Amino acid sequence: MTSSQVAKQHDGSEAVGGDAPEEGYERGLGSRQVQMIAIGGAIGVGLFLGAGANIAKAGPSLIMMYALAGVIIFFIMRALGELLLYRPVSGSFAEYSREFLGPFFGYFTGWTYWLMWVVTGMAELTAAAIYVHYWFPAVPQWVTALVFLVVLFVANLISVKLFGEIEFWFSMVKVTALIGMIVIGLGVLTFGFSSAGDTASVANLWQFDGFFPKGIGSSLMTLQGVMFAYLAVELVGVTAGESENPEKTLPKAINTLPWRIALFYVGALTVILCVVKWTEFSPGVSPFVAAFAKIGIPAGAGIVNFVVLTAALSSCNSGMYSTGRMLRTLADSGEAPRIFNRLSSTKTPAFGITVSVLFMGIGVILNYVVPEKAFGYVTSVATAAGIWTWLMILVSHILYRRAVDAGRLPASSFPAPGGARCSYVAVAFLLFVTGLIAYDADSRICLYVMAVWAAALAVGWAILKSRNPQIAQRREAELEKVG
Repeated sequence: MTSSQVAKQHDGSEAVGGDAPEEGYERGLGSRQVQMIAIGGAIGVGLFLGAGANIAKAGPSLIMMYALAGVIIFFIMRALGELLLYRPVSGSFAEYSREFLGPFFGYFTGWTYWLMWVVTGMAELTAAAIYVHYWFPAVPQWVTALVFLVVLFVANLISVKLFGEIEFWFSMVKVTALIGMIVIGLGVLTFGFSSAGDTASVANLWQFDGFFPKGIGSSLMTLQGVMFAYLAVELVGVTAGESENPEKTLPKAINTLPWRIALFYVGALTVILCVVKWTEFSPGVSPFVAAFAKIGIPAGAGIVNFVVLTAALSSCNSGMYSTGRMLRTLADSGEAPRIFNRLSSTKTPAFGITVSVLFMGIGVILNYVVPEKAFGYVTSVATAAGIWTWLMILVSHILYRRAVDAGRLPASSFPAPGGARCSYVAVAFLLFVTGLIAYDADSRICLYVMAVWAAALAVGWAILKSRNPQIAQRREAELEKVG
């Protein structure tokens, strides 16, 4: 029997079927949709738009930074995969933090993951508005951001199947387009067609001041932006409570991550930087749009602009999905108002989604007040919140492996290669990136924001404990082996 069939209630009694905390949702996400959500999660606005600024900072060495970060992301996802197959729950990160580190960490992680997706949603709305500005420069950014916010909000309220279907096609557009870009870029390199053919060369990777044109230090400083590009790969963990067959679909989705990173990030950037020399890219402009404009394919830049628009909307769509589910997990644990625990007639956490969308609306205001800085502000905060989430996954995994080795918990059917050793490496890497953020004056503001956020959550926790002392007690989790 799986943990979706039997789970422990907070008072220690067993609940069957729909009474389990992660139940009540419609298991409406099939294998096809989970696979595409996983693929789409690795292709976002951080690559399509953020790579422009990072290329200007690091040149061709950015390829190595994406590869290095990609290895760490795989370690994180295999750690998460082992936990998911031990106990698949919809609010996975918060639940594992609660189980292995204590109730406060579950509360802190759940709310911080909610914050991450709210500010990521702001970033994606900002990016979407920038892309539309490419075609309609007279339309204010904030108007476009508001329209997209409302449309995606309505879609998320209807059903998880509609969310899954929208995400499937958004991801299909991104994947197809990136593969097409790689093929066209290879064609330009091989056969020399288009206006970029005369200058396209693999030698572009080192001819203009070398592979590290700004120095290794400058390349390392791009890691914070690179990590933002990988935010959302962990979204597959949030789908666990609504996947038709998590024991089969989740391992398959996670195991395909390395080739997705190799192809869509490392491969695509390598081809782009061979076709167009890195000195021709600039911050605020998608390198993919710039490359196709250089190649000179009719309407090519416009097509790529449409693709990167779908990438932004896809991520915002995922953000609305995630925030509603995380608020419901928090409410179920008594760490958010009980009203967030309610499901609508279509089995969606409608109230949680609505409140999250209202906060995402702050992004619309930012686009009105500081349109040129909105993207940078929100991406740095999202990265800091994402790093915390990843750290909690890794630390939970390390503690879980200790419990398995001691015989206190059953082994997962999807063990991470290398056991806890890779998780230790990933923790060290994330702490290093946090140090880089602290060193960079432009991104340091996000740590101040996170400090204020942590203080606010600490006050909230103190109030919760004073009203309900039981909330600070560890709760027994489902201990049966899954899979």
